[in-house]
Amino acid sequence: MEGKIFKTTNEFALYIEEIVLEKRISHMDAVLMYWEQNFIDPEDIAGLINKNLKQKIELNMIEANYLPKKGTLDIWTGLRHIGII
Repeated sequence: MEGKIFKTTNEFALYIEEIVLEKRISHMDAVLMYWEQNFIDPEDIAGLINKNLKQKIELNMIEANYLPKKGTLDIWTGLRHIGII
């Protein structure tokens, strides 16, 4: 894992995905592992995280109850509310 340089955010996201699958850890843990082993500044890591990876990290954090679950609207409740059913 040490010393790998990425040309694009997509390359970094794919690399993190490989770590997640190989080690069976969360995306956040994989990013932190990469950061610690390569002595990278957190500001530099932020520039490597693309939208897709960010969403996966956010989902990991929600599942671990570190972030609140996003509210969802039940379609049937919504339809009843506006008088369709």
